[in-house]
Amino acid sequence: MILRKSDRLRTVLMTAALAVLAGPASAQQPRPWELGLQPAATPQAERIADFHNLLLVIITLITLFVLGLLIYVMVRFNEKRNPEPTKTSHNTLIEVLWTGIPVIILVVIAVPSFKLLYYLDRTDEAELTLKAIGRQWYWSYEYPDNGNFTFDSLMLEDDQRQPEQPRLLATNNPIVLPVDTNIRLLITASDVLHSWTVPSFGVKLDAVPGRLNETWVRIDREGVYYGQCSELCGVRHAYMPIEVHAVSKEAYAAWVADAQQKFARADMPERRVASAGGMDAR
Repeated sequence: MILRKSDRLRTVLMTAALAVLAGPASAQQPRPWELGLQPAATPQAERIADFHNLLLVIITLITLFVLGLLIYVMVRFNEKRNPEPTKTSHNTLIEVLWTGIPVIILVVIAVPSFKLLYYLDRTDEAELTLKAIGRQWYWSYEYPDNGNFTFDSLMLEDDQRQPEQPRLLATNNPIVLPVDTNIRLLITASDVLHSWTVPSFGVKLDAVPGRLNETWVRIDREGVYYGQCSELCGVRHAYMPIEVHAVSKEAYAAWVADAQQKFARADMPERRVASAGGMDAR
């Protein structure tokens, strides 16, 4: 992809303006030696983190229990202490316990799991809709509730990035979304399987050609959030970043007014080429 100087300047100015609109919140992105999940920016991500912590406690207890059993068996029933092994073949109490206890554990896991899946599925009170379309190898976005404009979002190459923009994550046209708003996400693809993933939002949904998958988010705080395609989709799979700028509702309304002019949708049967000018995927 090659950008003209005027297009580069426009991209830089738009990125700077969005950074101002997004406020002082730091960008949420992977960092070296980072442990755990990224800080949650939505109720969905918070619930996923809570469920993760519950599972971590359960699996830790199971691991310690099994480790204790192994140590006990190695010490108590080694060859020196038991030259003649026991002939016991059945124990009703033990068999009831090792059948019943796993069932109880699975129920403890299943109940919050089903509640979480139901919560993540969709919302009946959506205030805004964003449609993401996976393509080889970039994302296209449509805003059907705000004039139905659309744009392509491509990764910035190293010579196009500003020093503060992260490598392999910054895009020429970031998504802009308002905070404290129920946002319906519609995910699909035009060619092969992709996956729209933003860890801080708790969203990882497959983009399937010919199918429209749905989920929703409600962003709690302003800031810049990054994600990537998480489904192996071809040679440039690693170069399909997602950049989201969460701004106030007032700043979002101002951005929409500008975007309706900048990304005025052309009624064409085929996809639009990126507004910044550039590579036509084949």
